[in-house]
Amino acid sequence: MKTSVLIRFPIFSLMLLLFMSGCNQQRAEPSGEPAPLQGKQVAFLIAEGFHDAETLFPMAYLINHGANVTVIGIEPGTYTAYNSDVNVRVEKAVAELSPDQFDALVIPGGGSPANLREDDGVVSFVRAFVDADKPTAAICHGPQVLVTAGILDGRTITGFEAIEEEITGAGATFEDVEVQVDGNLITSRIPEDLAVFTLQIARSLMD
Repeated sequence: MKTSVLIRFPIFSLMLLLFMSGCNQQRAEPSGEPAPLQGKQVAFLIAEGFHDAETLFPMAYLINHGANVTVIGIEPGTYTAYNSDVNVRVEKAVAELSPDQFDALVIPGGGSPANLREDDGVVSFVRAFVDADKPTAAICHGPQVLVTAGILDGRTITGFEAIEEEITGAGATFEDVEVQVDGNLITSRIPEDLAVFTLQIARSLMD
């Protein structure tokens, strides 16, 4: 993955630096033990208009704790965040992948989910991932893809307040909390929830 970064948000920059610092300290321990997420395969599902922090913050943490991250989408190419000049390259198209290749799936928010949910291949992939009982994490507008996948009936999740009606209309219970865990679904609301969201993803990979 090649990522070009121009951050316009000092708070996010500080959060990222602090998180990365903590990661580096953990991996620098002299015990010689492998990183806690060593060998775990994590897919980040994005399209044009992804949210920069909701993508890069968990991605950096997981990579620094040993996970292998693959950025996937409708088709390979370079895509731009809606809220900054951050560019992220989608490495593989969903059509050439199987949920069996990954241990977890992360769906950042922004305008990206609205684009992703229009693609039948993406929707089928997400549905299969959830049905396989693998950790599936979505933040902010990310749950819109879960709505379209039709897998929320009877589940309890959270998300950005503007999509609460979509979530409840899909048969789910909406909870206004930092992070909501319902089985293999991990959901959060906004960028300010990123720390707890990211840590919950990491915990799910270690269970």
